[in-house]
Amino acid sequence: MLIVGLTGGIATGKSTVAAMFEKMGIRRIDADSLAREAVESGTAALQEIARTFGSAVIDDQGRLDRKKMAEIVFNDAGKRKQLEGIIHPRVRLLLEERLAAARRAGDCLVLVEVPLLYETNFQRFVDKVIVVRVSEQQQLMRLRQRDGLSLAEAKRRIAAQMPLEEKAALADYVIDNDGTLAETEKQARQILGRLLEECSHA
Repeated sequence: MLIVGLTGGIATGKSTVAAMFEKMGIRRIDADSLAREAVESGTAALQEIARTFGSAVIDDQGRLDRKKMAEIVFNDAGKRKQLEGIIHPRVRLLLEERLAAARRAGDCLVLVEVPLLYETNFQRFVDKVIVVRVSEQQQLMRLRQRDGLSLAEAKRRIAAQMPLEEKAALADYVIDNDGTLAETEKQARQILGRLLEECSHA
C-alpha cells in the first residue's frame, strides 16, 4: 500500500485538494481531524494540556478552547513544541489504526493530509509527498479572509511554519493552487495517474 502525504502551508488549499482526491475514490485521512479526536473532552491528552497550560485553555463545556490555545502557541515556539509533544504521539496511534483498516480493505493508495508534515518530520512515515503551493500574496489574502486576521497576525502565522518554497523543493509532487479549481483538479488527476501506476507495480 502506497501512503501519500499531502501538505502545504496554512491557507494554501490543502483540504480542497485532499477533497478532490477523495472524490476520485482515494481514501483520505486528515491528521487535523485525528488531532481533534485526540483531545476530545475527557481524553488523557486534554487533561495533560490543562495541566501544562492551565485551565484557561478549557472552555465551559470541558473542551479545548482552540482560539486561546492558538494565541498561546503562535506567539511562543517553546509552548508550541510542548503542545505538539502531547498531541502528535496520540495522532500517530490513531493514524496507525486508520492505516491498518485501509490495508484490511485492500486499498492500494491512501492519502494522509498533514499540515505540518515536514515540521514534525512526518515524511518518515509516508512513501510520497505532495505539496500544495500558492504565491505568498494569495496565501496572506486567503488566511486573512478565512480567519479574520490582521496583516501582522497573518504574517506571524505563516512565519511559524517552514517556508512553502522549501517544502516544495523537498516534495515528490507539487500542485500549484494559484489558478482555478479546474486547473488544480487537472494537476491532481495527473499526479493520481502516476501514483496509481506506481502502486500497481509495487
